[in-house]
Amino acid sequence: MAAPVHLEVPHDVTAPVVVGCSGGADSLALLALAVDGGLAPIAVHVDHGLRPDSDREAGIVADAAARLGAGFDARRVTIAGEANLEARARTARYDALEAARVAHGATAVLVAHTADDQAETVLLNFLRGSGSAGLAGMPARRGRVVRPLLAARRADVRAECTRRELTPWEDPSNDDLSFRRNWIRREVLPLLEQGAGRDLTPLLTRQADVLRAESDFLDALARAAWPGEGEARGRDLVAFPDPLARRAVRCWLGPPPPALDEVEAVLAVARGARRAVDLAGGRRVQRSAGVLHAVQRG
Repeated sequence: MAAPVHLEVPHDVTAPVVVGCSGGADSLALLALAVDGGLAPIAVHVDHGLRPDSDREAGIVADAAARLGAGFDARRVTIAGEANLEARARTARYDALEAARVAHGATAVLVAHTADDQAETVLLNFLRGSGSAGLAGMPARRGRVVRPLLAARRADVRAECTRRELTPWEDPSNDDLSFRRNWIRREVLPLLEQGAGRDLTPLLTRQADVLRAESDFLDALARAAWPGEGEARGRDLVAFPDPLARRAVRCWLGPPPPALDEVEAVLAVARGARRAVDLAGGRRVQRSAGVLHAVQRG
């Protein structure tokens, strides 16, 4: 029997809100729950232009929003290039959702990640070689983005969608195992659970919660030790123990989170062993008169 699903929304998130709504079961259930919660949601569908049937998805969201008494907004983004498609699509989607939030005067962007998504994210980040911040998974809140279903199980959320007789869109790309998340969801996690003889999602999400609290605490220490504001002096940075120096660099650079080899390269710049380093996301870190500068490449 499905467990009841409740929204976990911070006290400062008030009506109206934007709900990122793909037309899938999770986001439709989130939209319905936001209506029930008096949050006056606007369902925002972001069309990445990657499939010829994207108009159908937007129509499903528009119909559900009308039935539930929610607002609707369709946004289209363009994804250039071919490398790292998932990451670029995600960035474009969140940019579009934030633009919709501003346009509608909404207090937050709600997205429908569940505990199962969190467990998959922890495994994804483990395979990428992430540190503790990556193994902490997704935060329940980051800035204006709120995940009010992060403690709920996917099966319970989808049962909520079924109970309300909402017809979701089944994205065919969810069956494509060339996408690493799908591979983890459909093959890796079930195999691990078979070997462990238990449901691993509660274990992985509990680990993420512990590491999130520890990571936030250490981030605060790193920012206090080396704020990186004004003159970000390299000699001050490299005087720290390596774990604190690495974390200070990550905090200073902000998203997208740098890989370990990029952090080490920035520390080499701080020591004067390198003049500059180019990072993912079009950023460059360079040293001038002993001070580090992070600039966006043109």
